[in-house]
Amino acid sequence: MQLDWLEDFLALAEERNFSRAADRRNVTQPAFGRRIRSLEQWAGTPLFTRTKSGTDLSPAGEQFHGYIQVSVRDLYRARAAAQEVADQAASVLTVAATHALSFTFFPHWIVDHAPHEPINLKSDSLQACERMMQRGEASFLLSHHHPLLRISLDTRDFVRVEIGEDLLVPVCQPDAAGGPRWTLDGDEVPHLAYSAESGLGRILAADWASRNLTPSLAVVLQSRLAAALLSMAIDGGGVAWVPQSLAGSALAAGTITYAADDRYHTKVAITLARPAIALSAVSETLWTAACGRGKAARGSGRPPVAGLDAGEDARGGSIDAVPRHST
Repeated sequence: MQLDWLEDFLALAEERNFSRAADRRNVTQPAFGRRIRSLEQWAGTPLFTRTKSGTDLSPAGEQFHGYIQVSVRDLYRARAAAQEVADQAASVLTVAATHALSFTFFPHWIVDHAPHEPINLKSDSLQACERMMQRGEASFLLSHHHPLLRISLDTRDFVRVEIGEDLLVPVCQPDAAGGPRWTLDGDEVPHLAYSAESGLGRILAADWASRNLTPSLAVVLQSRLAAALLSMAIDGGGVAWVPQSLAGSALAAGTITYAADDRYHTKVAITLARPAIALSAVSETLWTAACGRGKAARGSGRPPVAGLDAGEDARGGSIDAVPRHST
């Protein structure tokens, strides 16, 4: 049995499609299929069922998934910990951050909280950043968060603290009079949308559904990058929902304007997530600074986590950590 087979299993469990999972794993579909069959032979039972709509986990696969997801993450964490000891990299802070926050929030925040530490910033989509955290390739995840958005880190293996707030706002190019070129009260509006791997797109969809908002939109471009959507909006490509922290300079300069009133604004938190296990000394120092307190967690059945009481964040509220699921 090979670790590659387990990563293939997790990719297929998430994508539910052999072609997409093979592309994600950078192997041909026939080779990917052979590796899945080899894993099933090793497990002694089919782990997937093939349906007209795609591929689903079998009941045995559902059970297998709950163990393998944790095991693969722990293997990568063990490797990362060994490498830290071997090359004395424990003094480097490794942070995975979504693209928009890498440009806007992270630079000033990290200077305030860890001004003298070497930083390894890994900027990507939310989906990619989640995988980095699960594989132990980063100690922290900096991202936008909304109560209606559930991600793969919403287990007891990770904790999160809110460190800021933002708004997702609809913006577009202004017309000659300075008003919006398009308004959401009219006919179909060209929509500069987020692609599926973007956490911001998932937040918008969940928020709109919860409030029964149904703007009349026609998607003309998709991107996982809020900065790309903002640039297209400035150039007149359509309406984009982008973080206000990212759009602030363009709004102040008048190169874009709001396309709707605050009914279409979505409030989001800026959060820092980390594994519940103990991290290196420099990482624990950053967490303590982020939480604003230095008391260790206790009574949770987990290793101590500096900077918080069990189940509490820096302000005494509940941290968004839920019991581990079996799938």
